[in-house]
Amino acid sequence: METFLCFRERTLFLPRVIKDFNYNTDGYEGDTAEDRKSQDGSETMPFIDESPTMSPHLCARGQDGEAISPTPAEGLLSGGDTEKGLEMRKLVLSGFLASEEIYINQLEALLLPMKPLKATATTSKPVLTVEQIETIFFMIQDIFVIHKEFYDALSPNIQQWDEKITVGHLFQKLASQLGVYKAFVDNYKVAVGTVEKCSQANSQFQKISENLKVKGPKESKDCTTTSTMEALLYKPIDRVTRSTLVLHDLLKHTPKDHPDFPLLQDALRISQNFLSIINEEIDPRRTAVTTPKGEARQLVKDGFLVEVSEGTRKLRHVFLFTDLLLCAKMKKTAVGRHQQYECKWYIPLADLSFQTLDDSDSLPHIQTLPEHEIEEMKIKISTIKSEIQKEKKAQKSQSRNVDRLRKKMNEQESCLLLYSPTIPFRIHNKHGKSCLFLLSSDYERSEWRESIQKLQKKDLQACVLSSVELQVLTGSCFKLRTVHNIPVTSNKDDEESPGLYGFLHVIVHKATGFKESANLYCTLEVDSFGYFVSKAITRVFRDTTEPQWNEEFEIELEGSQCLRILCYEKCYDKSKLNKDDNEIVDKIMGKGQVQLDPQAVQSKNWHMDVIEMNGIKVEFSMKFTTRDLSLKRTPSKKQSGVFGVKISVVTKRERSKVPYIVRQCIEEVEKRGIDEVGIYRISGVATDIQALKAAFDANTKDILMMLSDMDINAIAGTLKLYFRELPEPLLTDRLYPAFMEGTALSDPAAKENCMMHLLRSLPDPNLITFLSLLEHLKRVAEKEPVNKMSLHNLATVFGPTLLRPSESEINKANVTMASDIWSHDVMAQVQVLLYYLQHPPISFAELKKNTLYFSTDV
Repeated sequence: METFLCFRERTLFLPRVIKDFNYNTDGYEGDTAEDRKSQDGSETMPFIDESPTMSPHLCARGQDGEAISPTPAEGLLSGGDTEKGLEMRKLVLSGFLASEEIYINQLEALLLPMKPLKATATTSKPVLTVEQIETIFFMIQDIFVIHKEFYDALSPNIQQWDEKITVGHLFQKLASQLGVYKAFVDNYKVAVGTVEKCSQANSQFQKISENLKVKGPKESKDCTTTSTMEALLYKPIDRVTRSTLVLHDLLKHTPKDHPDFPLLQDALRISQNFLSIINEEIDPRRTAVTTPKGEARQLVKDGFLVEVSEGTRKLRHVFLFTDLLLCAKMKKTAVGRHQQYECKWYIPLADLSFQTLDDSDSLPHIQTLPEHEIEEMKIKISTIKSEIQKEKKAQKSQSRNVDRLRKKMNEQESCLLLYSPTIPFRIHNKHGKSCLFLLSSDYERSEWRESIQKLQKKDLQACVLSSVELQVLTGSCFKLRTVHNIPVTSNKDDEESPGLYGFLHVIVHKATGFKESANLYCTLEVDSFGYFVSKAITRVFRDTTEPQWNEEFEIELEGSQCLRILCYEKCYDKSKLNKDDNEIVDKIMGKGQVQLDPQAVQSKNWHMDVIEMNGIKVEFSMKFTTRDLSLKRTPSKKQSGVFGVKISVVTKRERSKVPYIVRQCIEEVEKRGIDEVGIYRISGVATDIQALKAAFDANTKDILMMLSDMDINAIAGTLKLYFRELPEPLLTDRLYPAFMEGTALSDPAAKENCMMHLLRSLPDPNLITFLSLLEHLKRVAEKEPVNKMSLHNLATVFGPTLLRPSESEINKANVTMASDIWSHDVMAQVQVLLYYLQHPPISFAELKKNTLYFSTDV
């Protein structure tokens, strides 16, 4: 398990072929795939990815001609039977064979000039010396022979495919020859440096090295492509990673009783061990840059952060070196020109400290967007994604339409990325400069702070860079960076997983590894639209080294791919609280994350896992429910309860106007939860919610005692669950289409008349309950400065619960994708509830009396 988690964490370094990305805020422009792969003359050793969790994509072609694969058909992934697994084996092997052909052609192109160069080496006018030739082409011939033999042996098996065919011995032999790659890797930096020096010294060699012709695949009409020698020298580095990933995919789709299984296991073990050893050796070198004075400086961490500069949000690429922090932005360059960074400022780590509100004058004015605009952006992004998918599926799809939609989505995503972060991260230069970044998660803030503090423990000397030194350092950023792309959909492959839409059920069991007793709790975060959002929090387990939470949470996912768990020590010192509205003052004891693999979590059974964090182990389980399943309402078979029972039946039985459960939950929230940050947004413990559900269904006598003792988020969750489990939504299936049309009216008077008439058309129990909930939510929103829940936040939480399309509506809309289901009418559902929340108080008696001239038909 420990090895698996280690490998999984390194997926961030996976080489990937992507499309160009232009970021239109503050002059940032992204990079091309070829730029990222050492074409710019990197003097450093690239990092080899050893992750088994992502595979190269089969059969399609990337920008550099590398074979990439389509996502396998959904039917193939969803089934676990042998037949589908063997079909996937064929797909994986076919794609790998296609990429092997291209790789061999690239090696062949690299070797092509070697013979003529050797021939001239002994003449009176050599282009290169024998020593230089041996350095540049070191081990290339050996690698070529190995892969040509592998290709020739594998190809007939794929062409004459049979389910009984075995290929494990071929991969085992390939893995056993990785020692050749070790020698190549050891020489790589010298080889690239020699190419660069020889190109500068000899124009004839420069012309040769910049115009190597690579043959295309046999079926390709384009015979050749042009590449540089330096780019081709990178290909063996990339290849080891891809071979290892394919081994992992083959194992995943090979039955354990298949003869190949033990052979593939052995090959994967050899490959992963090889990559681990290589990475340990080259990791310091891949991030090294030498200053004009000969000093060694390493890149430790980099990433995109939002800086507040003169009250304006700016997207920056921040680089943490061993002795300084550098903030840069990408220069605007002409098409075809190499892109470079421009340094905005740097702070030596010896002069850097972390600034809090206590030692700053005041927070600068920060540009913010209303919460509803942030939510609307997310809805628009989902809608545009759906439109892009529909365009691609259409037979007469025009790429112009897709490009136009991508541009619209890029604008929305870029704006969301810029305006969503709110957690301040302040740094201070003892010579006077203060800087403020905004992050979306305490996780990132902790990572940056810990990385800087770890470096500051060393004996650092303050440094002042000359303009030349600063120029050299900034120039190296392009080659050294490990985070290449802004985290938006535009930077992802079309075939990449869109993430999960639905509900993730997580049980946080326990934590071990604490050295001293403390008051401990955990928070859960998931990614959403490129940034992370806090979704749940456990109880504080007091004065212990082994907290046993065993708490279950239901977390709504919006295209999520990753779950994070942060473990905190609770601070009860009142003097340290409320330094800043967004600042968490509790101490982070540990943090970790796990990828949400759809195949692993999409099952009826719980999937147990462990996250290790700073010596602490947190045990948890999770399972996933798709959104389309959550839209289905199943009436309760026991009409004696309240959950899943029509609201009219409950109120008639209770002889009440509003169900008892609604009244009691509202009363308890207003009594002690109205000041709670994220009330109704933060998930309650699922076991507590289920206990309350059972108590209300059984009409338990001690329900009031249970409510007073229960965590307030569980009570809020119980109220949400009640409305979600009604046999039909509170605002009814019959009126749903009319509500959708009413909220779209642009004339205020017509909209007012229509929306009030629709309320009148509701059954009395539904209407009275809705009006009670409406007034409650308004009272909650009055405390927004404290609880951070605006009217729009509350509308976002309750809108899709009170108004949901019936199954017939979904079928009519012909919705196929999970993301479509999420975006289908959600904006309108939120807008309907928001309209009523923003409306002056609505009286049941006045509403019924003031019928005007409306028909009773809807």
